[in-house]
Amino acid sequence: MKKKLLIIVGPTAVGKTDTGIILADRLDGEIISADSMQIYKHMNIGTAKPSLEERQGIMHHMIDIIDPDEDFSVAEFQRLARDVIDDLVLNQKLPIIVGGTGLYVSSLIYDMDFTKSISNRQLRKELQDEAESMGNEYVHNKLKKIDPDLASRIHPNNVRRVIRAIEVYYETGDTIGDFSKDIVPSDEYEPFLAGLTRNRKELYDRINKRVDIMIEQGLIEEVRNLLNSGYSEDLVSFKGLGYKEIVGYLKGEYDPDEAVRILKRNTRRYAKRQLTWFRRYSNINWYNVSDYQTDENLVEHIIKDFKGYFNLL
Repeated sequence: MKKKLLIIVGPTAVGKTDTGIILADRLDGEIISADSMQIYKHMNIGTAKPSLEERQGIMHHMIDIIDPDEDFSVAEFQRLARDVIDDLVLNQKLPIIVGGTGLYVSSLIYDMDFTKSISNRQLRKELQDEAESMGNEYVHNKLKKIDPDLASRIHPNNVRRVIRAIEVYYETGDTIGDFSKDIVPSDEYEPFLAGLTRNRKELYDRINKRVDIMIEQGLIEEVRNLLNSGYSEDLVSFKGLGYKEIVGYLKGEYDPDEAVRILKRNTRRYAKRQLTWFRRYSNINWYNVSDYQTDENLVEHIIKDFKGYFNLL
């Protein structure tokens, strides 16, 4: 029998965390975070990581599992998260996946095989040498010629991922994006996907307010302390929203007000990309949170649809 999953997705600041916690309480579930930034220890404010108090006693998995300077891949997320799912099902708990990192969600519900070794060590070495001698932008421009869309979503300083994308192309003739067309639903899981949206103005207002709250909570101090602790601004973890913008301010590239403006703009753009990603899912059930008077009304609707989908009514 396939394992039942409840998956809550949507753009940043839409309300996934609060909704997931209420659902976990009502359905005797535990939460598996599908957020590529909340995996990092010590990075709390900029990742909008729920505090222990905000979690309301609900167990959260895949949060605070690695240090900011450790490498982590979607393959590792898939392996660890699937182990958690197996344990929860064994203990008769409902796995509730909550997050906005589309590739993490896809790795759980689709048969994406990360074990196949597609590699060209010689090419990888040459690209690494070029990055060191010619600069990261030089190598990033090579990816831009191969796959402009993918290049626009990978920061030039994320050299490891840029090189990996080029390597896959030269070894297979396909871009990484092409692989997503061939994935098929996993035979192991039966997911109910709930996608949360809000009216655009309301969502953008929430994004702007969230950024203001992050600054009030000490985001600048958090980033400064991380850098003073010896973590490099070139790490992948520092390319996430809320960190790269504050790093720019701390380096004197712009003033605090400009940092906040850029962060708000970048977060709105990220929300758009998240919605574009999740709209690819043909089996998603969309809920406009703006249409519900309370979180409880929304949760009741999701639970009704969830139970109806699995004939649990």
